[in-house]
Amino acid sequence: MDTQHHTALTRALAEVPGPLPTSGVIHITLPHTDRFTVVGNHLAQHPDLIFCNQPAALLCPRSQSSQTPVAAPGPQAAPGPSQTHVPDPDPDPDPAPVPVPPGPPVPPVPPGTSAPETPVPLPVAPPPPPAPPFVPLVPPPTAPKPPRPPLPQPGALTPELDRAATALLSDLRRHAPQFTLSEGDIRHLAPAVATWLERDAHPDTIRRTLTDDLPQPLRHPVKLLKHRLTALLPPPLPGACELVAPARPRVAVTPFQTCDDCDRAFRSADPGCCRDCRETRAHRGEDVRAAA
Repeated sequence: MDTQHHTALTRALAEVPGPLPTSGVIHITLPHTDRFTVVGNHLAQHPDLIFCNQPAALLCPRSQSSQTPVAAPGPQAAPGPSQTHVPDPDPDPDPAPVPVPPGPPVPPVPPGTSAPETPVPLPVAPPPPPAPPFVPLVPPPTAPKPPRPPLPQPGALTPELDRAATALLSDLRRHAPQFTLSEGDIRHLAPAVATWLERDAHPDTIRRTLTDDLPQPLRHPVKLLKHRLTALLPPPLPGACELVAPARPRVAVTPFQTCDDCDRAFRSADPGCCRDCRETRAHRGEDVRAAA
């Protein structure tokens, strides 16, 4: 009972045409039409196993099988006794198709009538337009900066104003070493300082305005001077006539008069009779003329 009989192997090798390889795994490959499985390389390249993809086809007579086995040499292996193991057929057959339940019966169409038409699908409304993109109210950091206002210019740059402005700018380094200006910077800033002097600003006031409360560190002293000379420019001093309070307008008052007939008071520029007495006198004159 413990002796292995390789009946399937003997019949399988007899069906293989041509000479057999002297070593290695003998591959017997038959084309599959249904019910097959895949064997990994750890079994297909085992040195002690011969492989057959359809062992049941080899047990049938040649007349009943239209398939011809083809021997394919496997990879070379070390010579030694080989054992044949015929793999069992796939125990799990393909699953049967699941039956689909029939749909509802269609009522018969009476003779002389046409089949009901397929309902036409209603048109689908187009999707709403996309919302407008969000527009930020804050300008982006790459927005162009507004142009800087120009430096103030005096009404008339006299030699005295130019000399005083140049001296004030050259003297700034004595009070703040950061303002050691070049000659070109002094010539560029002199008209603005002259405008301050033209508006009766004291030189000490101009100096304190330009040098007090400096940022630390001061990286661009010329730009700071331009900004302060432009943004902090005082208005011109008012003249003497502009400081006088305007005179209040006088209202003409019509004086009182005393009527010559009734002695009543009435307003009039000229003395005489009041309006009632004037009307009475007018009626009397008409009556006299009518009597005459």
